[in-house]
Amino acid sequence: MKVVEQIKQPILHEMESFEEKFYESMSTKVALLNRITHYIVNRKGKQMRPMFVFLAAKVISEGTVNERTYRGASVIELIHTASLVHDDVVDDSNRRRGFFSINALWKNKIAVLVGDFLLSKGMLLCIDHDDFDLLKIISVAVREMSEGELLQIEKARLLDITEDVYYEIIRQKTATLIAACCALGAASVANDPEEVKKMHRFGELIGMAFQIKDDLFDYGEEKIGKPTGIDIKERKMTLPLIHALNNAPKDKQRWLINAIKNHNRDKRCVKEVIAFVKEQGGLVYAIEKMHQFKDEALQILDAYPDSEYKNSLKLMVDYVIDRKK
Repeated sequence: MKVVEQIKQPILHEMESFEEKFYESMSTKVALLNRITHYIVNRKGKQMRPMFVFLAAKVISEGTVNERTYRGASVIELIHTASLVHDDVVDDSNRRRGFFSINALWKNKIAVLVGDFLLSKGMLLCIDHDDFDLLKIISVAVREMSEGELLQIEKARLLDITEDVYYEIIRQKTATLIAACCALGAASVANDPEEVKKMHRFGELIGMAFQIKDDLFDYGEEKIGKPTGIDIKERKMTLPLIHALNNAPKDKQRWLINAIKNHNRDKRCVKEVIAFVKEQGGLVYAIEKMHQFKDEALQILDAYPDSEYKNSLKLMVDYVIDRKK
């Protein structure tokens, strides 16, 4: 059995019901929009984020979910899908999960409007049911995702990024949404701010580990996930690179910054940068940090009673750092 199927096992029924409810939440009177949302639903990913919502809820409530949990899962998937549609426009990307992106098939104008539609659908799902606590969690996540992306763009121009700034960028642009999933799950079943806070932190730590793993793919030898050197070409300062830069002699620092600023499209130069980062122990350091975030997340989980849901969340934590793409 594949790991994702194993993780899903204790929430199979919930995930099936969720898919129906999610599809319903997208329906509209506009035929073009229905055609596009149908295309999106039929090309869904692994649905890790709704899984986090259900598993977090079940760990806290010891096995029960309610309509608020389903709404929380739908909201997170709507917001996540909206961000992917907008990302493809921003990145001028024609593919998503092996299929044509919305902007490739229907052009940028329609893609932006579809993203806006999905975003507003998510917000209204909370408002229509007076789930203002859930709305606050997701609204903060949307704000932070935007701030994180903009902070990364600003730093890519200046290349003046410290390790702390890097953590803030990945906390906002990636970890905040996984944190929101776990917080939504907790808030949907427990009226306890402390529990929500704990689950939010748990999700945040997993999100940090997830993004570091993503950054490590840029240096991989295997032909999986994204091609190597993409982050360097885009002048993204990731943890392996930051560590190498901070620990390099002054002349090497100047060479590295010049290579990223002025020769980031030169394949040979990108290869040299990758080799240098490896020599300086950048990858080993990033892997170490990723495991620290993972261990801290598992510590939070250890406080909860043993259950199949807790086991699934542990599997999820392992999957985040062991995945191949």
